[in-house]
Amino acid sequence: MKQTDTNYHPLPMSLKEIAARGWKQLDIIIVTGDAYIDHPAFGAAIIGRVLVDKGFRVGIIAQPAWENTEDFRKLGKPKLFFAITAGNVDSMVSNYTPSLKPRKKDMYSPGGKPGKRPDRATIVYSNRIHEAYPDVPIVIGGIEASLRRFAHYDFQSDKVRQSLLADAPANILIFGMGESQTTELAERMKEGEDIHQIRDIPGTMWKISPKEWRDLPHKDFVVLPSYSEVADDDTAFAKAFAVIHREQDPVRGKALAQPHPKTVVIQNPPARPLSQEELDQVYELPFTRQPHPSYKEPIPALETVRFSLTTHRGCFGSCSFCAITYHQGRMITSRSIGSILKEAELFARMKDFKGIITGVGGPTANMYGMKCKKWEKEGVCPDKYCLYPTICPSLDIDHNASIELLTKLRKISGMRKVFVGYGIRYDLALKSPEYIELLCRHHISGRLTVAPESYSPETTRLMRKPERKVFEKFVELFTKINKNLNKNQYLLTYLMSGHPGSDFKDMAETAEYIRDTGLYTEQVQDFTPTPMTASTCMYHTGIDPFTGKKVKVVKGRRDKKIMRSMLHYRKPKNHNLVYEGLQKAGRLDLVGNSWKCLIRKKKSYFDKK
Repeated sequence: MKQTDTNYHPLPMSLKEIAARGWKQLDIIIVTGDAYIDHPAFGAAIIGRVLVDKGFRVGIIAQPAWENTEDFRKLGKPKLFFAITAGNVDSMVSNYTPSLKPRKKDMYSPGGKPGKRPDRATIVYSNRIHEAYPDVPIVIGGIEASLRRFAHYDFQSDKVRQSLLADAPANILIFGMGESQTTELAERMKEGEDIHQIRDIPGTMWKISPKEWRDLPHKDFVVLPSYSEVADDDTAFAKAFAVIHREQDPVRGKALAQPHPKTVVIQNPPARPLSQEELDQVYELPFTRQPHPSYKEPIPALETVRFSLTTHRGCFGSCSFCAITYHQGRMITSRSIGSILKEAELFARMKDFKGIITGVGGPTANMYGMKCKKWEKEGVCPDKYCLYPTICPSLDIDHNASIELLTKLRKISGMRKVFVGYGIRYDLALKSPEYIELLCRHHISGRLTVAPESYSPETTRLMRKPERKVFEKFVELFTKINKNLNKNQYLLTYLMSGHPGSDFKDMAETAEYIRDTGLYTEQVQDFTPTPMTASTCMYHTGIDPFTGKKVKVVKGRRDKKIMRSMLHYRKPKNHNLVYEGLQKAGRLDLVGNSWKCLIRKKKSYFDKK
């Protein structure tokens, strides 16, 4: 690692800071829709630190005013390129609630104030930069670009939109986590290569004119249905999604091409995950772990991750509503225990550390150290899943690495508590009662987060989640272990309403199950279609892309609100909506004064009809 004194300061956000480093011109300028926090939980900070470690001069423009080009010019013209990210969250998800109302708070902005990023931030920033510096290459990345890289259904506009690379004046789109792709691109451009000719980096997309596309050998690509086809034909959309899913593998994946009216976007196979050594190096870079000192107000997003530890990347769960498969991938890369302990020891030396680590994990906490013997040479299976309908026998699901890590973290001097914080896969945890007992004894603060998401057989099938009886076995074991430990701890369950495959009848049956089991929860998420998930494909098309079968879908803001309210049936303010939902489900037997009823029958609620 090349480290200098200036590495221990945040990346520059002003000409004064650039001059203080002795730099005359930046090589790369990162533009982000988030406030700049120099912490490894934030993508812009990671990419910036990785590039500086490789010897590049990097600056950051955070949350620029986008009405004109002034903010985009404030660090000057970079030698190599502008790198754009909308931030840690898709800008449309940041700006709007599931009911399409503007959000009143932005966790990634100073003071949590909204309005600091535009809708479709990647496109807006690209246009402003192209206006300011027409000759400077533009590279787009981050979660928004990654998940909107092909023609996709956009919930906010309720239509199929073009690939972001087709809509933005950018040269290259980087998908996935991005460290290796961004570094290789920067190094090759530094050596004099033209960005327009760099077309072979895994984990990147590039575009060409329809004329040039006609001259290329199409046998080198898997050609997807065009934008025009998927925009007009639901079957074509579902078919395209299934092909994209099949090829999202760094070992066996093929290049994909999708024609658009004015361009053709081409995706190279995904980049290989970083090795354990490379991942360790990333998280050991000299992050200050603080917001840039120019901010006068706290940034809420930092508080939830300030003293948490990322242990691994990737998730082989492949839940239909989750996009991690298409961003981090299904293969797990785990940091070494030594690297994680080193980071925890760094916490212990920080002035504001109170001895509590709030989270230890990744997308799913207990996948740390797990792997499949086929990944290295064969990649992930194209036609089956690691955990659904049951756990694949080829998968190594040993929890010993997690147990060893948590045990060693507890022994660090000054460490009072080490909480898992992140959700766990209960189907995996069932295979290791020792792991569950360790969590219950030492690593949960009275409650453990799990996500059954639904108790309806048809819905969990489409979600690719474990069936209800698996969850019930976990509840039974969790309860037994806590009883033996003489601890009063409980499960915090996350549910999802309105997912494809469910209707008002399913919501009523789910509410009955909640009533009968005492599993009432405030943690209910209204399904929100986000780009590049199988669930979004089902929501838009009414088709399961992997079977071609029809799927029942309930749409409409009011109907979705009703379905969510049915799982929050205890709230008096919801009773009008719950009644309406039960009426639609043909379940008015659940309205009345008996013990089994979800809501009481009160004239004041219903006589207006």
